[in-house]
Amino acid sequence: MMKCTIFLIFAVLIPAKYASPQSCVIDTLINGKIQAAIDSKVHSILAKRQLTCTTAFSRGANAHCPSGYLATGCACGMGCGSWDIRGDAACHCQCARIDWTSARCCKVAIVG
Repeated sequence: MMKCTIFLIFAVLIPAKYASPQSCVIDTLINGKIQAAIDSKVHSILAKRQLTCTTAFSRGANAHCPSGYLATGCACGMGCGSWDIRGDAACHCQCARIDWTSARCCKVAIVG
């Protein structure tokens, strides 16, 4: 019985050692070159990015960002601190009889 158990252990362990995926040196070199080219392109694009922000001001409870900008924060008149961003580009103050609303609007642009 002991000989049978030892045989089964070796029969399972030895093929498992050689069944692991093998790596070819040429494949590794090609993958390295491809990754370097991708990293270079991504870095050159990301180096040209610029965050541009502006403020949109409006009388009343709503302020809308210019086209292409997203609202990142809002401010409300009359001491109101309750606001929400609607549709990604508009600030809405939730208090009654708000006299003004301001939206901070930003976008990421690629320059050069």
